Amino acid sequence: MSIESARPLAIISGGSRGLGFEVAKALTLQGFDIALIAKDTQRLESAAQQLRDADTHQNGTNSAHISTFACDLEQPQLVRELIDSLHQSLATPTVLVLAHGVMSEKMSKTLKTNDAEWRRVMAINLDSVFQLVNGIAPAMAEARNGRVIIFSACLGRMSGPGNAGGLAPYRISKAGVNALVRNLAHETGLGARGFLVDATCPNHSRTDMGGPDAPRSAEEGAATAIWLATRPFNAGDTTGVLWEDQQVIQW
Repeated sequence: MSIESARPLAIISGGSRGLGFEVAKALTLQGFDIALIAKDTQRLESAAQQLRDADTHQNGTNSAHISTFACDLEQPQLVRELIDSLHQSLATPTVLVLAHGVMSEKMSKTLKTNDAEWRRVMAINLDSVFQLVNGIAPAMAEARNGRVIIFSACLGRMSGPGNAGGLAPYRISKAGVNALVRNLAHETGLGARGFLVDATCPNHSRTDMGGPDAPRSAEEGAATAIWLATRPFNAGDTTGVLWEDQQVIQW
């Protein structure tokens, strides 16, 4: 049975830490209920409690409903089971943020990557993204009220800086994300039907993947995704592209 709430719902993958958690925190404080998806159950519960505490600190009471869903997104069957669980327990979301992902091994050049490494990165960074969008977004599009934001990477660009090769599975998976976003946006009317889909490059941020010496904080890396999830959108505005710092960048 779906949970009925006056608050809009945001589903966020990779929501237990890093960029996903920062998006979840901001949307909680802006009046959203949150469903967090991640692999580690303990981290999920810790993140959910932090969101409740932040809501209470800002508003004097905890009015947000925070739910958690543990899933290994590398396993396609488990992703489909997750989608079924989301449909059974939650209302249709207005926001879907996909912030999960993995980096490929440092020496994973195209001619040196083995099958296992290729499949690991593609399964998490691209296949599960397709599955989650394919399973969750149709109801959002049908409701004519949905925003899908997918964390991509500037390393996934085919033009401009950062396309010099290396890290092949990661770069190619993120190029696939950019293509998925563009294709889906055109299929759904480029926002004219109330459904938006965009990719964002967080740049090099201090997360578990980015490391402690990255130049940007996780809050800075998440800022454009938060903006995309909540920005006013009018006829003729842009969607279906790759964003960095609230600006469209070519890929």
